[in-house]
Amino acid sequence: MSVNEEVRAVAEALLTASTSSQQPTPQFQHSLSSQPGRYATEDLVTGMRRDGHMSVVRRFFCLFVTFDLLFTILMWLIIILLNGDDIISALSKQVVHYNIHTSLFDIVMSATCRFTFLLLFYGLLYIRHWWVIALTTAGTCAFLICKVFVYSWTSANQPVFQVLLVLITFVLSWGEAWFLDFRVLPQELQALEYLQALSSYPESERAPLLRNYLQGLQRVDDYTESIGNFYSPMDSPQSSDDEGESRRFSGRTRTSQEVKYKREGQEVLEVSWKILNSQDWKLEKKTESGDSIYSKQMPRMGKVLKLVGIVDLPPHILLGEVFHKIENLPKWNPTILEARIVEVIDDHTDISYQVAKEAGGGIVSSRDFVILRYWGMKEDCYVSAGVSVKHPEVPPVKHYVRGENGPTCWVMRPIPNDDNRCMFQWLLNVNLKGWLPNYVVESALTQTMIDYMKYVREYSERLKEEGFVDNPFST
Repeated sequence: MSVNEEVRAVAEALLTASTSSQQPTPQFQHSLSSQPGRYATEDLVTGMRRDGHMSVVRRFFCLFVTFDLLFTILMWLIIILLNGDDIISALSKQVVHYNIHTSLFDIVMSATCRFTFLLLFYGLLYIRHWWVIALTTAGTCAFLICKVFVYSWTSANQPVFQVLLVLITFVLSWGEAWFLDFRVLPQELQALEYLQALSSYPESERAPLLRNYLQGLQRVDDYTESIGNFYSPMDSPQSSDDEGESRRFSGRTRTSQEVKYKREGQEVLEVSWKILNSQDWKLEKKTESGDSIYSKQMPRMGKVLKLVGIVDLPPHILLGEVFHKIENLPKWNPTILEARIVEVIDDHTDISYQVAKEAGGGIVSSRDFVILRYWGMKEDCYVSAGVSVKHPEVPPVKHYVRGENGPTCWVMRPIPNDDNRCMFQWLLNVNLKGWLPNYVVESALTQTMIDYMKYVREYSERLKEEGFVDNPFST
């Protein structure tokens, strides 16, 4: 696309941002994907969350809902006082001696229920779905239609005001539904897609690839101990100024995307290693086999888990089984339905696809993951790190919910004076997506870690019996 076409597309998006809630044009989407850091419309700004606060457009929706309640109450008070009674007598007739045929207090209660549900789900729980507003609007409309038939209009002194109250309530409920479905949700989705595109676009060769993690840390205390040491990736080879030009590594020509995967793998190893070895871990559970599970709250990441246990395999052999032989994973780990390599970058880097079996007695359905994996050495330890990525060969499917792994790793740490065993450490940082209570997710993840250690030990015993221990990379 030429520069003039890009400018024209952005100008059209800016002109229509305040009057239209439609999705961006294909030209603008192309411009966004090619250079996402250059363009930001008004819709993008109002749909973004800053420092965990509510987006501007959602905050306006909550104010609109509050206005609906207060306006309904105000108009109801005016109507009941127009009958000539004092406030005490009017409230007694409408509330204490409520009658569906003569009282309009039930319209106020419907506005109160609508206010409570909408602020609970869209203000506090911050859901991004239309089903709650659909239920409240449908319930309000059904109630108002019934109210029209049962209310005694002939007994009202000035029925025009009662009619106005019914019509205004009807219009306001539909206005809330329209604004949420056509303004709030599309703008927040557009802002989310913009940020994701921005995070995946490397501004320069020195820009951190783990932008989603690094940009989420707003305070100095949020950073792990020495995150500055790995903020910028390794130096690029000479004659590699052009982003689209192929690069040469280890005698093999690699594309710029493969170089990006390699650098991101190196960075995720550093990040996960620092998290794993940070302080202030809280002991969650200790199993009968001696394994310990710890937890820690991380900024922008939520609760992460760490498992520590002993495995009767040398560290390099265990690495060969969990990294180089991932296709064998479903054979010895029944919690995995499928595991395969999608793309091999080099001997240390690849992209895998895994499908996890349902957990928690079926409460947590099957999840699938697309993971960029990278292994390396840290302080004589074998470290296999991973993070979720998008890959064109494995788009999301309807059968599974696509989970998301943050910086995570497996560490095979040597035990002094013991060459036949290793300390196995697992940093688990995963978002299972979907509408699941936190306690259900945490319980399922904890049980998954316990089961995994059981299956690893069973598999290690089988390996030793079959004599494959001395050749970890055999097939």
